[in-house]
Amino acid sequence: MSSSSSSKVIVLKSSDGETFEVEEEVAFQSQTIKRMIEDVCADTACIPIDNVTGKILSMVIQYCKQHVESCKNDDTKSELELKAFDSDFVEVDQETLFDLILAASSSKLDIKSLVELTCQTVADMIKTKTPEEIRKYFNIKKEFTPKEEKAFIRENAWAFE
Repeated sequence: MSSSSSSKVIVLKSSDGETFEVEEEVAFQSQTIKRMIEDVCADTACIPIDNVTGKILSMVIQYCKQHVESCKNDDTKSELELKAFDSDFVEVDQETLFDLILAASSSKLDIKSLVELTCQTVADMIKTKTPEEIRKYFNIKKEFTPKEEKAFIRENAWAFE
């Protein structure tokens, strides 16, 4: 991709010190970065991305670049390619998926489309599982005794129908 001469480059720095040069329109996929740049109004910016490692930030940047490019080529082929990219993008291990969710969340980078994609992936992973299978899959310890669990189910029967 060739960038125009007016394309501004933003430098992002991960929590573990990796730096990434990113075109402004790609960086602005993050509402948090967009607000930071607009508030500072700096010509050159090095934005620290706290609590997001270089590995995850690199993936987020890849996601944003792909989405920016797809918007430029507004056609059916691009839409299909983007869906395929998104599908492949979330084919990661559980830890990486949750790190992506956290990075994209409104308390960090605030990238709504990435939050929706990653959360939908988790929802799809658990939609056919029983509560016990979900606990096992995510290594969640039971907090209720069997007696407390029966009382909870009885009190909230509507949710288990």
